[in-house]
Amino acid sequence: MLSIIEQIKQGQLWDFHGGIHPPENKTISSNAPIQHAGVPQQLVLPLKQHIGAKGDIIVAVGDRVLKGQPLTKGDIAMCVPVHAPTSGTISAIEERTIAHPSGLSDLCIVLDSDGDDQWGEQTSIADYTTEEPSNLIEQIRLSGIAGLGGAGFPTSRKLQGGIGNVDILIINAAECEPYITADDRLMQDYAEEVIEGIRILQHIVKPKLTIIGIEDNKPDAIRILEQHVSEDDQILIRVIPTKYPSGSSKQLVKVLTGREVPSQARSTSVGVIVQNVGTAFAVKRAIIDGEPLIERVVTLTGEAFKQRGNVFARLGTPISYLLDSFSYQPDKKYPRVIIGGSLMGFTLPHPNVPITKITNCVLAPKRKELPLNTHEMACIRCSACAEACPSSLLPQQLQWYAKDQDYDKCEEYNLFDCIECGACAYVCPSEIPLVQYYRQAKAEITERQQDAANAERARLRFEAKTARMERDKAERENRFKKAADDRRKEMSSSGGDDAVAAAIARVKAKQAESAAPRSTAPADEKKPAVAAAIARAKAKQAAAQQAGSDVPDNTEMAKLREERKRQARERKAALHAEQSGGSTETVPEAQVSGDAKKDAVAAAIARAKARKAAQQNESQTESVESQQAEADPKKAAVAAAVARAKARKAAQQAKEQADSTESQPESKTETVENQQAETDPKKAAVAAAVARAKARKAAQQAKEQADNAESLPESQTETVDAQQAEVDPKKAAVAAAVARAKARKVAQQNESQTESTENQQAEADPKKAAVAAAVARAKARKAAQQNESQTEPVESQQAEADPKKAAVAAAVARAKARKAAQQAKEQADNAEFLPESQTETVEAQQAEVDPKKAAVAAAVARAKARKAAQQAKEQADNAEPLPESQTETVEAQQAEVDPKKAAVAAAVARAKARKAAQQAKEQAEKATQQNNEDN
Repeated sequence: MLSIIEQIKQGQLWDFHGGIHPPENKTISSNAPIQHAGVPQQLVLPLKQHIGAKGDIIVAVGDRVLKGQPLTKGDIAMCVPVHAPTSGTISAIEERTIAHPSGLSDLCIVLDSDGDDQWGEQTSIADYTTEEPSNLIEQIRLSGIAGLGGAGFPTSRKLQGGIGNVDILIINAAECEPYITADDRLMQDYAEEVIEGIRILQHIVKPKLTIIGIEDNKPDAIRILEQHVSEDDQILIRVIPTKYPSGSSKQLVKVLTGREVPSQARSTSVGVIVQNVGTAFAVKRAIIDGEPLIERVVTLTGEAFKQRGNVFARLGTPISYLLDSFSYQPDKKYPRVIIGGSLMGFTLPHPNVPITKITNCVLAPKRKELPLNTHEMACIRCSACAEACPSSLLPQQLQWYAKDQDYDKCEEYNLFDCIECGACAYVCPSEIPLVQYYRQAKAEITERQQDAANAERARLRFEAKTARMERDKAERENRFKKAADDRRKEMSSSGGDDAVAAAIARVKAKQAESAAPRSTAPADEKKPAVAAAIARAKAKQAAAQQAGSDVPDNTEMAKLREERKRQARERKAALHAEQSGGSTETVPEAQVSGDAKKDAVAAAIARAKARKAAQQNESQTESVESQQAEADPKKAAVAAAVARAKARKAAQQAKEQADSTESQPESKTETVENQQAETDPKKAAVAAAVARAKARKAAQQAKEQADNAESLPESQTETVDAQQAEVDPKKAAVAAAVARAKARKVAQQNESQTESTENQQAEADPKKAAVAAAVARAKARKAAQQNESQTEPVESQQAEADPKKAAVAAAVARAKARKAAQQAKEQADNAEFLPESQTETVEAQQAEVDPKKAAVAAAVARAKARKAAQQAKEQADNAEPLPESQTETVEAQQAEVDPKKAAVAAAVARAKARKAAQQAKEQAEKATQQNNEDN
């Protein structure tokens, strides 16, 4: 029995099931040689142009690339890179529509051509026969070569799987699809390079037999190939009958070798490897010329093209560019462009779709040339599709399950054995698009399988991670346990100190040093160091005693923690008591018991009693004041002033005590601290903190009382100041201010009484009113002179007795001078207006007795009035500048005695001056208004 190879050499052929013979329509594009389509201005390069994974982008927007430079890279066998078809700049990396039956978009690299078409670095192998097959396969992979027959399987991966596993190499030159003539023209125009590529594949795979399978409808290509093939090449050219789809891999293997490729398996499983003619040509360019796959032969056919033929088109060339370059005239009613042949191709959604590695034909038919599919009709169970199926499937059953989305049944009926040749749809009388159903079902099944694979991979990774974490945890625990055991053994054998016990001892030593009383440090500086040394010695002794046991004794540390917690509770209770109490009283030294808790309780009780007593006193005072106010308003005011004076005095004393407490904290506080330090140093520190907090609170309350005392009314304050001036010389200034206020008040009352009297008299008798006004003015001037004469000797006597009183007296004298000047000025202003009213009355009376005397008397009166006004004005001008110099002297003297009181006195004086000026202004306005009414 002859072997398969011997039968093949003898010319035996086999046949496959089914198949059809549609109109070829090849002659309209196979008569002209291959042309170059040129380089468009913009190229769109999809990342995935083959079966397998995408590559990683290694360029960025704005980069300039050269012709043949890789744009992506991948380290796995099922990934081949994409190269720049020309030189230019990367303008975008974005989603664009790709050549796929779904019409969806995918990530693409957009390259703008610069027109130079400059080559980058090229790697070529001059003598491939000296190279190892693995090096050649790697060069093919880096060149981005995939199957150019339409499937797009990576060539390097197919060659790698065929090394040592195949004995027959088949070069597929059948090209059975109608309209397509790309391989036919390639073999006619570049037969020598095609044969050289086959030799390189032979060197890599090392088969026993190489066969070129070509259909009998390509006589010119058969003749040219036979001219370039020699006997040494061991290449057989087998012409097979024209039958669709004899160009499919499984069907071609069946026809040439008689071997049946199993379901869902590749031809390498039966010892056969199949490569396309275009793939062999690309391998030759990559190995010998160093050119990666950047262009391929594309057939432009169909009656809508005026210029039909085959062209070398750069990858990424938009189909719209080819349509415009080769005189495309679309059908007016139904224009359409098909990628691929009439049976396996698909219609594009728009012409801006790029050429890829698996694009072998662009078909633009007219409506009469390729009629449109009519509406789908129901299946009539004619079995024509089953008879035409080259894979011996049941197309009608697959269509039914795919339509019903029963994908398990689809897989049961070997859906993935379908090569999507379209023979079943071609012979279907109901015009059912069977291939579309199969493609959709395949995509759904593939997606589900991918999701299941991802879920399984995630589960395995999670389980592996969990196991690793448990293993690491167990190892870590064992390592720690072993280290602890080794340490204990080493300490027990050497008798050394335990590290934990030594740390506890150091902590105790530091606490002993910090707990030493500070008050004893100046007396003897050596005692803390000695105590610390003793503490460390005791700690070491305790550690040495505990070294024999495995577990250290932490009782001392527990006691220290309990002690710290107790102290914290005591401090918190003391602070809470201070905040809630509000009293500034301190516990007497005799009541300090040495126990912090008892002291805090005693202090809280004392503060509560003080608050209660204060509330009772306040309520009693208010009741007394209210009773006095009902009986006598004046006494009520005096009582209120006395109460406020007492409050101010108490605030001042409290402030002085607070100042003394702030400035001398080491007198009483240190005494208490020293007494407590002898019993317990920690309690002493707590007591000292409590004392300082009380002192600060007392100072704050004293300040608030002082501020309240400053806001007392002037009348009440002056009464109290007058009483205090007899006791304390410092209060003389306050008493003088009270006297001045009283004088001003009496003057105002006199003026108001005088004005009312004058008004009454003016209504009764105008003459008597004028006389009374003159008499009142004379009395006022005489009283002012007497006050000045009486004040001067008193001030001189006070100046000799006490310098402080002298300063106060001087201030009083200046105030009186200012007041007298102001009154004189007011009298002068009134004198300016009075003569015309009152003088006219007097003149009228005199005129009745003697007209001449009346005129003389009036002139004399006016002259005296003008002279008095001028003198008053001069006195007022002289009295104005005095206060500044004298007041500054008094304020400087008072500042030496008490700066705070000096500031208060100055503020009171300024307020009184402003009030007096305001009253004087009001009186002047009233007098002017009255004169105007009299006139």
